[in-house]
Amino acid sequence: MPAEPRYRSTNAPGEAGEGVDFATALLAGQAPDRGLYLPDPVPAIDLDRLRAARDYPEAAAAVLEPFVGDALPAEDLAALTRGLYTWPVPVEPVPPAPGGPALRRHVLRLDRGPTASFKDFAAGAMGRIMGRLVRERGERLVILTATSGDTGSAVAHAFHGVEGIDVVVLFPEREVTERQRKQMTTLGGNVTTFAVTGKFDDCQAMVKRAFADPELAGIPLSSANSINIGRLVPQAVYYAWTWARLGAGGRPVVFSVPSGNFGDLCGGLLAMRGGVPVSRFVVATNANDEVPRFFATGDYAPIRPSRECISNAMNVGHPSNLARLVDLYGGWMDERGALRRAPDMAAVRRDMWAVSVDDDETRATIARAWSERGVMLEPHGAVAFAGLDRALAAGEVDPDAELVSLETAHPAKFPEEVRAATGRDPEPPPALAAVFDRPESYGHLSTDYPAFRDWLAGRYG
Repeated sequence: MPAEPRYRSTNAPGEAGEGVDFATALLAGQAPDRGLYLPDPVPAIDLDRLRAARDYPEAAAAVLEPFVGDALPAEDLAALTRGLYTWPVPVEPVPPAPGGPALRRHVLRLDRGPTASFKDFAAGAMGRIMGRLVRERGERLVILTATSGDTGSAVAHAFHGVEGIDVVVLFPEREVTERQRKQMTTLGGNVTTFAVTGKFDDCQAMVKRAFADPELAGIPLSSANSINIGRLVPQAVYYAWTWARLGAGGRPVVFSVPSGNFGDLCGGLLAMRGGVPVSRFVVATNANDEVPRFFATGDYAPIRPSRECISNAMNVGHPSNLARLVDLYGGWMDERGALRRAPDMAAVRRDMWAVSVDDDETRATIARAWSERGVMLEPHGAVAFAGLDRALAAGEVDPDAELVSLETAHPAKFPEEVRAATGRDPEPPPALAAVFDRPESYGHLSTDYPAFRDWLAGRYG
């Protein structure tokens, strides 16, 4: 029987064998020393079982089981994935560009869940597992979440109505689309939302301060942001699933990942470290290019304030999950973003190639993918698509590999940009269309942390 997985903080590098179990890491969200939990070592994924999986729920159970350990019996985990993942996960072939080479190119559509975002995959699993643990223990939990776009709606829907759990979502007032906002602000019940007069990084900083604030120690706080390891582990599944569908025959697989707070990429790195044979990751950011510059130079400098781009969920000037990436490659980045020990940059560059895609290139990619190939993208997926184009042109990925770019949100969540680029109105899925006419309710906050702390203490203290 495999050993129970252990999770240690990124602020405790080199302490393998210490740490906590999955349930403790999941419910805590952030480690007490303000670091982020990582499995150490990363558990091995059974590739034979993964190949044999008949559908996505079976693949999810195979990947999640070694990470979850004793937190959930295997039969209960299988039932959870079977009940949760009821939507398709298409790996769509991309026709060659006119006059271009016939590549084995694909778009992984992660936009078919209840909020039309890739974050449904992880938020849904978190909601069910955390809800079960809280009920079993007779406890209550207050989940604090900062969102730059899709996290808030996915988390709000995943936890809406879950007994024993309240959710508080902070979002930057000017940087989410109307449809993204309405998916968060029309639920009510145990979900409270606040528009913050600042950036995503301000929202994230307020959440992190609350976790470390001794004045809030009496409130059982947790996170559903990607600072919570429970967000990353389910995101490893779709990389493993895609490899099993495309690469199990022996071809290498390349993934191009639109990257903002870097949780999605870290899910892919966990899959790779668990044994899934990924050839390389293309790390595609928008104009917030702090990570491409870091990969190129070895020097890290956050962007403050972050730059506003049409791929708004990626408007992050200092990604929390960069601390995890650095840790996986032998380095140490503390909670403030200070690089205390450099990672193995040669290994980082071997496994990943990073590129920044600005708004002009993003818009041009949406237009060109539609007009030349009949592929409809939204801004985040377009950043990944353009990043893969750039990697191919630069000779940074194997053109004979299975080439996969991730589409992380439904085009109908960004109707104005898609319409302007393609001349077409993307048809909203039923779950998205349903929120259009519902009444909204949300509060307003400045970036003044004491005001947020006082509200939390008054509401939950």
